[in-house]
Amino acid sequence: MTRRRRALRRSGDEGRGRRAGIDPDALEELLAGILEASGEGAAIVVEGERDERSLRELGVEGPIVRAARRPALEVAEDGVMGYEEVVILTDWDRAGDELARRIELHLRGMGARVDTETRERLKRMVRREIKDVESLSGFVERVRSEICPEELR
Repeated sequence: MTRRRRALRRSGDEGRGRRAGIDPDALEELLAGILEASGEGAAIVVEGERDERSLRELGVEGPIVRAARRPALEVAEDGVMGYEEVVILTDWDRAGDELARRIELHLRGMGARVDTETRERLKRMVRREIKDVESLSGFVERVRSEICPEELR
């Protein structure tokens, strides 16, 4: 089983870290799954430039499609052009939920393999701490810095 599949099976809310509700291991596995999907050629759909920058800071090197100020159908068309899978990582506010739903609907209509489960797991895991993808890299660094001293003991 790939790290990505294991990450998707974890609940993400076990709370073993210092932050209530955040399981650092589950967060790392989820991030590893995103990196793995990207490395295998999946396109990742985000809302804007800052979201893309955050994912790049976390090590995502594959294709990222920005959805800001574009119709969902156009984003979906870009998302299926040459990609076996599309991972939707819009923000977890109402606007991000609606955008994700519309893009997913169009992508599935085009026969694309769509991953919305990663976004849902991430949303459940971090929504009490951050509200958007652009804050993800800073949040991950804070979680890592909090657990690092424990690992050195």
